[in-house]
Amino acid sequence: MGLIAIIDYGVGNLGSVEKAFGFIGCDTVITSDRQTIIQSDAVVLPGVGAFADAMESLNKAGMIDVVKEVVKNDVPFLGICLGMQLLFEYSEEGGERVEGLGIFKGAIKQLPTDMGLKVPHMGWNMLKLEKNCALFENLPENPFVYFVHSYYLDSEDRDIIVATANYGIDFDVAIGKDKIFAVQFHPEKSGEVGIAMLRNFVKMAGIRV
Repeated sequence: MGLIAIIDYGVGNLGSVEKAFGFIGCDTVITSDRQTIIQSDAVVLPGVGAFADAMESLNKAGMIDVVKEVVKNDVPFLGICLGMQLLFEYSEEGGERVEGLGIFKGAIKQLPTDMGLKVPHMGWNMLKLEKNCALFENLPENPFVYFVHSYYLDSEDRDIIVATANYGIDFDVAIGKDKIFAVQFHPEKSGEVGIAMLRNFVKMAGIRV
């Protein structure tokens, strides 16, 4: 089998992520215990809400160094929504620069509010798959996934970008480097396509279900 640790730092809809992995037959644990996370076969960092609050919660939970260690050790890792944004250098949320984990270079910026489109960007949107990625194996050419966000990733490192989307502007929605993946959208809310991505992540992690 194998165990997937879902990091609990008080931010995010952990239950829906746990349920999605349970649907495909994975053993998961929602935890903020360092040893449990470090020793797991794969790690998931979910997140919803404000960037600054999430960083503060990560810090209080003692999870900042844990996330960095997981990534450094090339443990299969999946960041979801805010869990993707936190991996980057900073966010402009609230009109100020809020420091992130700085694992990858790039900024989190607000979606323009003068495009005649509702912000937050909420609902189904099409992915443009930019390059081959284990997370997207055997998916339709232009899959639709579910988004809920007001801020977007502008990655400085273009080599890690594996998918983009358009909502008035083109923006980065998925990264992949070695065994580290992160997505702006919610695979756990994206129907069969999202479940297929989670299956691909589990397969890549070498977890048998």
